[in-house]
Amino acid sequence: MNECILILDFGGQYKELISRTTRSLNVYSEIKSNKIPATEVKELNPKGIILTGGPNSVYLENSPKCDPAIFELGIPVLGICYGMQLMCHTLGGRVEPCDVGEYGRTETNIIGNSALMHDIKSNPKMLMSHTDQVCELPQGFQRIASTQNCLNAACEDSNRKLYGVQFHPEVEHSDCGREIMRNFLFIICGASGNYHLEDYIEKSINTIRQKVGTKRVLLGLSGGVDSSVCAALLSKAIGEQLTCIFVDHGLMRLDEGDSIENIFSKKKLNFIRVNAAERFLRKLKGIKKPEQKRKIIGEEFVRVFEEESRKLGDIEFLAQGTIYPDIIESGGELGDTIKSHHNVGGLPDNLAFEGVVEPLSGLFKDEVRIIGKMLGLPNALVNRQPFPGPGLAIRITGEVTQKKLDLLRKANHIVCREIENLRKKPQQYFAVLTDTRSVGVKGDYRTCDYVVAVRAVETSDFMTCEYTPLPHKILQRISSRITGEIKQVSRVVYDITGKPPATVEWE
Repeated sequence: MNECILILDFGGQYKELISRTTRSLNVYSEIKSNKIPATEVKELNPKGIILTGGPNSVYLENSPKCDPAIFELGIPVLGICYGMQLMCHTLGGRVEPCDVGEYGRTETNIIGNSALMHDIKSNPKMLMSHTDQVCELPQGFQRIASTQNCLNAACEDSNRKLYGVQFHPEVEHSDCGREIMRNFLFIICGASGNYHLEDYIEKSINTIRQKVGTKRVLLGLSGGVDSSVCAALLSKAIGEQLTCIFVDHGLMRLDEGDSIENIFSKKKLNFIRVNAAERFLRKLKGIKKPEQKRKIIGEEFVRVFEEESRKLGDIEFLAQGTIYPDIIESGGELGDTIKSHHNVGGLPDNLAFEGVVEPLSGLFKDEVRIIGKMLGLPNALVNRQPFPGPGLAIRITGEVTQKKLDLLRKANHIVCREIENLRKKPQQYFAVLTDTRSVGVKGDYRTCDYVVAVRAVETSDFMTCEYTPLPHKILQRISSRITGEIKQVSRVVYDITGKPPATVEWE
């Protein structure tokens, strides 16, 4: 794996999508801090550098910068959004607030014959999200794209191989965005495309063996895609050194705990089931805030692992199925916290393990599924509906109770059964029990019962999504069944919000 694209992080929420896109084009990429010195970049000898977007304004004193010498290394650079503004600002251009900000898909006029825009159709719609723009280009640069409200929507200094785009080519909602990324990687950087996920498996196995040695590892196995693939990868790397514990926190979907036990107790794994539903409910009593629920569940998970590991003797490492979206949404040095994940922000400081092993932390959900298939896991498991670590606790707004859990399990089961009958199914679908009570009529009686929300989305990366326009016939049947079969529900609504501005989950 000799070729590499360095992605310098300036706090943009799409930085992992940039990495995912490069790797999907068979070019390996690594995300590095914006503070990396040019001398270190030169030693790494990347084929190219991509500067990410970010929430700041480059002209402010405390905004994140990069080593200016990076632009003098002769290595091709692509600046995206904030990255373009930073490059132009650093090299003598002028960046100012926009008179009119641009958000969403915006028609873009391609100018000239830039290698970056090779074979790009005229007037593609690209995803814009900015309130600043480059008003004056640095010396040696020329404009290669514009929009109605952004004169310099893309620019280049082809002699120095420096390129910038104000839009986001890494997201699915940009027309020809993938082609622009391909042009940068192969035409401008000269990459050969020699990276494949098989390499990731081999590298991960070697890394796990080097880190763990002959010591034992404890994995919290939920039965979801991430933890299952993590178990398969760890099993291949260290075999019987791995013990998998399924903590049934009582927040699973209908009959899910029994199903997980039935599958994994028959595998060649050290499988232990811990029934801890009452314990988790006690901890969650009276808790209404989403972040508090996530933190509590995360800490209880770890405490249960510690207790079980003590029963098993010396187990030095805790393994987790953490993936890239978990990390970016939990925030970082520059990024805002969207929501803490139990396996990222929820880990307590006094962790009773020597270390943590996270072999999937560089992968996106679709890549995890591919890895799972390569490792021989069945399709039914690899293609399983995504389910958050905190379970139904974050699909219940407000306090979590046994009564609410039972109600939501029934509603979610109805939603899943009805949608699964469709020929073309969304990538993810589920029910949410809101904390809203709505007036209704059942029989001759006036009611004031719960409102259930239905969520179904189209996404390949789980960093962005659009709602699925389900047929009204299906929605009507879902509503009729939920309100008819669950007496505590008087109303069903359908969530038609994309991500952003919403997240896939409600909490």
